[in-house]
Amino acid sequence: MYRRFGEVDAAGHSPLYERVAVALSESDEALRAIATAPAHQRHPAVVLAALHDLALAGRAPELAAACAAADGHAAAGAAIDTLLRMPDAVAAVAGRRRPRTDETGRGAVLYPALAEAAHRTGADAVGLIDVACPAGFNLTVDRVGITYSNGQFLGDPSSPVQVASSLVGDRPVPGRRVPEVVARVGVDREPLDVTDADDARWLRACLWPDRPERAARLDAEIALAATARPVLLQGDAVEVLPEAVAHVPEGALPVVTTTWALSRLPLEGRLRFLHRLDEAAASRPVAWVSVEGVGVAPAVPTLGDRRASGHSIIGLAVFDGASLHAEALGRCWSRGRLLAWLADP
Repeated sequence: MYRRFGEVDAAGHSPLYERVAVALSESDEALRAIATAPAHQRHPAVVLAALHDLALAGRAPELAAACAAADGHAAAGAAIDTLLRMPDAVAAVAGRRRPRTDETGRGAVLYPALAEAAHRTGADAVGLIDVACPAGFNLTVDRVGITYSNGQFLGDPSSPVQVASSLVGDRPVPGRRVPEVVARVGVDREPLDVTDADDARWLRACLWPDRPERAARLDAEIALAATARPVLLQGDAVEVLPEAVAHVPEGALPVVTTTWALSRLPLEGRLRFLHRLDEAAASRPVAWVSVEGVGVAPAVPTLGDRRASGHSIIGLAVFDGASLHAEALGRCWSRGRLLAWLADP
């Protein structure tokens, strides 16, 4: 598993982690130390992030220095040494944390979809409810700047967070703005507060150390999110959703967003999620913007695309009393780096 992570997953992306993972795979002592942890804590992404967290916390200075210098050979030796010297510390971090994927860059897809949701419902204000993105970076989508390959720009040109996306096809994204955001609510089983030093450090620890541009982008995301702190609700999205919607003031449109989150749920759970949205719309309209794999989001058309086809469908569903209108707004690839907008203006 560690050799594959190094030679396949990290190869071409992180030379440092490629070297570290392969070195761990060749160390019997390191593998024995890893094998003492519960199965879900042995994955390379978890252990490497835990080691990186200790380095960032100042508890593994040699590893920190090697990572800062992007020295794969030195980092490999320091990682093994840290694991053997501090197995309990590594296990403690790995045991209470889950690896987090990079959430940045999704704004290029979400911004036009949110603006479309407000336009379709005539909303002058929205409340954002983001599901299963623990740091809540999607909740600052109205405050980022987005440049598209055709020269279009949406959002805030002065924002510290700037996102780029390439358009596929000749149809531009709508130029509408996201209206005033009056509520920001994050829902996750283990939400992260970016203003908490330990939580922010864990987000940094989940990045590959030899990708400084990603670290700089994350720092900008953290700084931006700290200026618009959301309400963080801990729990299962299906169960917590009614409470989340209740945080949106009357007169504003609750917009629930899911980005590659529903695939973690079985079909029954996804249908229950849809039912919860329908229940929440009993007294006022509720919109759901989804960016999920083909066929993952219930009720969202698949455009005839095959499942597991390598791209995602951008969906918009509007619940209003007993009615539901769902459509596919477009397709995207590479977590929003490529976007094909399909909906009519």
